Amino acid sequence: MADLLRLLLRVAEKAGNVARVCRQEAPLFQLLVQEKTGDDKNKKFVQDFKTLADVVIQEMIRHDVGAQFPEMAGFIHGEESNKFENGLGENVIVTVCSTEQETAKLLATVLDGNHTASSLLARAIHQDPATIEANTDGLAVPLSPSELGIWIDPIDATSQYIEGREEVLEEGHLFPSGLHCALVLIGVYLRSTGEPVMGVINQPFHHKDPAGGGWRGKYFWGVSHGAVNLCSESRPAASSGGLSVVLSSSEKQVVKEALTSLCGPDRLMYASGAGYKILCVIQGLADVYILSEGSTFKWDSCAPHALLRALGGGMVDLKKCLQSDVGTQDQQTELTYHQPNAECKGADRWANYGGLVAYRDCSQLCSITGALRGKL
Repeated sequence: MADLLRLLLRVAEKAGNVARVCRQEAPLFQLLVQEKTGDDKNKKFVQDFKTLADVVIQEMIRHDVGAQFPEMAGFIHGEESNKFENGLGENVIVTVCSTEQETAKLLATVLDGNHTASSLLARAIHQDPATIEANTDGLAVPLSPSELGIWIDPIDATSQYIEGREEVLEEGHLFPSGLHCALVLIGVYLRSTGEPVMGVINQPFHHKDPAGGGWRGKYFWGVSHGAVNLCSESRPAASSGGLSVVLSSSEKQVVKEALTSLCGPDRLMYASGAGYKILCVIQGLADVYILSEGSTFKWDSCAPHALLRALGGGMVDLKKCLQSDVGTQDQQTELTYHQPNAECKGADRWANYGGLVAYRDCSQLCSITGALRGKL
């Protein structure tokens, strides 16, 4: 597990490098975007975009993890199809090849012969980042890679990544929107139960380098299984100002009203990206994240769910919680990651259909579900 964690941290940082390289080629970046259609389209948005960066990152992670842990190769799932259409209307299956030159040649067919851009991307894909230190002392988890599966969200909050706004806020506050909300998410789950056991989050656009002005990233990780609970983040101190909640701006009015009554209007905050909102809970920038609709997916929630579990929290199905008589958090209400919704097709098979609540403290979860019971 320690070897797997180190590998995921490394490939997540490579993914962050790819995301930054794509944004540096601004005129070209606009050409890399194509709208999702059919069963792969997220119903929540009028326009939902797939970028070449998404596909390249996903396939790079799939390639690198499968190379080191071949027993996991058939259980590495991602948000994106790896079929990309170039400017000539040709469909290209994007994969990571064994050499940088071969990958560059393949990417050039997607980029309509733009060899400069394809070489930059291939270099980012094949170049190992500087060693990432993770304190894995005590990470003796009796699990084998053959028991595990992976969910990848190559760039969560793709719309924020595409738009590319650079928000400036003071330290200790969440970012409502902008590049900060774009994350690389890699979650590991038990194939038998769907329990999330490891998560890696990379925030490629965390801060600007004071010297060179380029973007620098930050990474977060957590492992939770049995008696082992380790996280790169410390458990935040309890807030003194009352319960705070982060929401999507499109959340139902009845939910906003119920939470305003519980928390007060000044304790409701809004941000973009499901992964980023859960990260805000992990960091203590908000106590709870609530979403009443089924518009997130297993790739959005798996990685940050593992970090929350390592901090003593979790993530539950909101609908099941509100219907449950036995309490707010148990094995029946906690989100799992191994079984699709059989009656659905396409991306919807992996939706978190009952909505969700991400929390660090069970007492706060009880307060939230109490305020919402009978309202939804």
